[in-house]
Amino acid sequence: QVQLVESGGGLVQAGGSLRLSCAASRGTFSSYFLGWFRQAPGKEREFVATISRSSLSTYYADSVKGRFTISRDNAENTVYLQMNSLKPEDTAVYYCAAGQYSGNVNRAQASSYNYWGQGTQVTVSS
Repeated sequence: QVQLVESGGGLVQAGGSLRLSCAASRGTFSSYFLGWFRQAPGKEREFVATISRSSLSTYYADSVKGRFTISRDNAENTVYLQMNSLKPEDTAVYYCAAGQYSGNVNRAQASSYNYWGQGTQVTVSS
């Protein structure tokens, strides 16, 4: 099974940028669709962005659309989340996830994913 390790989190001022990375080991990386989710203190985990196996399809939560970009490098077994124009409400632990189901899958739902990373903290100060 695939193992996922996130990196790139940290403290940034509002309006700044961060690039999260999620490196995968084991499994066949290109066979998974990938997603980023986040969880703020006292809140449920929420969807951020997802990318298809071939990178042809991406989808974003309305709250991050136009500011965040998800991408993947299947040769490097890595998925990225470029975050620009960060806001204090983006503060959360960010998780990457990999899903292996085929067919009609709602990639915005956490239950569609089989494997999760341990998370990386992103803090945006005002």
